[in-house]
Amino acid sequence: MISVSEALARILALATPLDAETVPLADAAGRVLAQDVTSNITQPPFTSSAMDGYAVIYSEAQTGMTLEVVGESAAGKRYDTTLNSGEAVRIFTGAPVPEGADSILIQEDADRIGDVITVRENRDTKKYVRPAGGDFAKGDVVSAPRRLTPANVALLASMNIANVPVMRKPVIALISTGNELVMPGEVPNSDQIISSNSFGLKALFEAQGASVRIMPIARDTSESLQQAFDLAKGADLVVTLGGASVGDHDLVQSVAIENGLELDFYKVAMRPGKPLMAGRINGAAMVGLPGNPVSSMVCGHIFLRPLIDAMLGLPATPLLRETGVLGEAMQANSNREHYMRAIAKPSANGWTVMPFDRQDSSLLSVLGDADCLMVREANDPARAIGEPISFIRI
Repeated sequence: MISVSEALARILALATPLDAETVPLADAAGRVLAQDVTSNITQPPFTSSAMDGYAVIYSEAQTGMTLEVVGESAAGKRYDTTLNSGEAVRIFTGAPVPEGADSILIQEDADRIGDVITVRENRDTKKYVRPAGGDFAKGDVVSAPRRLTPANVALLASMNIANVPVMRKPVIALISTGNELVMPGEVPNSDQIISSNSFGLKALFEAQGASVRIMPIARDTSESLQQAFDLAKGADLVVTLGGASVGDHDLVQSVAIENGLELDFYKVAMRPGKPLMAGRINGAAMVGLPGNPVSSMVCGHIFLRPLIDAMLGLPATPLLRETGVLGEAMQANSNREHYMRAIAKPSANGWTVMPFDRQDSSLLSVLGDADCLMVREANDPARAIGEPISFIRI
């Protein structure tokens, strides 16, 4: 067995950077920017008002002074004449500030009768003028790589970017294996269960930015597995679920090797997730996950989320580990790194981490209630309540 850190390093080494493609801005959210993008315009393109009020000359808008309102400047319809001494222009938020004006007298600080305003006492002395280019200038750069958030998309829109260069989504083929599996919606026999791993992993991988294909369930025969591998051709990453151990019905490794698998490693010193393998098969990366539902999901978080990031050109790093304090005492850990389903609760010490009592790798109900994985290092000694502990949010 190899350590979790070594397994992750070897899996990340399987990543092959993908090509870039161009998508409409409306489809860019969540995608990874492939190239630096340069603004086509300056924003705002003109000096504008930050408030509703009157565009004035600051020195002439002091308490008790009167000014003549000579026009109006609204968003999309500017006042084109230069403001002269003794004049004011009615203005609205976002509208261009007329030439000659240097500040905005907010409407709450002006008494208006007809076309004359009088400045009130204790007026707000802020100028409320947004300079041209105060947000960004033509030629400013949004740098790659980055996963485009809604705020990034809004920024690109304001830069007048209609089409965005992004990394192609990695295509992942998911192959569930086992005679005991049927698809959701089917009626299982007395010795069958519903296939859940592929749907959980599909959701996980798509949230990470991949495009996922669920293959038909491969039965425990070489012929059925061969058909599944044939259907998976063309994928950037092949992920098998189950069948990677050494039992009489665990055929994935042998059939994969017959199909050209260059096995990099098999078995990791972790709980859950020991029977994990990885390598390359016909130009694609391949990872064989355990069949137990929790094991496959935990391995999906720990190994495949970083792998997808690497394929998308993002920094390939382990998932962020935060530090909390234990909410209950723990016995000494074994010689395998343990990822325990847990809940992180806000507390005076930052976060108190409460592991679930039941940690069996078949219990999806427990995983469904967890919001983090508490990490116990291999051979970690017994721990008392209040001691620091690492955890990963899921």
